[in-house]
Amino acid sequence: MKTRHALLALFALGTTAMVMSAGAQAESTITLAGETTDCAVTYTRTACPGQEAESYKKCDGQKSCTKHVAAASEAACLQAGIDACSNDRLTVTASKVINAKFKGKALKSKAGKDDLCLDYAKRDAEFNHCSK
Repeated sequence: MKTRHALLALFALGTTAMVMSAGAQAESTITLAGETTDCAVTYTRTACPGQEAESYKKCDGQKSCTKHVAAASEAACLQAGIDACSNDRLTVTASKVINAKFKGKALKSKAGKDDLCLDYAKRDAEFNHCSK
């Protein structure tokens, strides 16, 4: 009987170790509809005055949120972050700060900036137009 208890204890310990190991990886790897993604895009919006509720709606009412995006490579994740800078609600959202991480590694723009929107090509056309 002692051997059986020892084997059960070893099995339980091994199962616990596997679960803990899987949990540690879950921080950077999310499964979306059967597809694994290692890309996390963090949005931080600055709302136009009085437009906070509408501007923050895309982050469930919060100023900032992180969304996981399907991206097979660091370059694809970086592009997803750059694409997230797009702003078509000119009188609702004044600006955005977008940061991206691939497999937990912070990505930088071509100019070496953490905020991918600082190098966004349409920044002047799409940001800071609240009063127009």
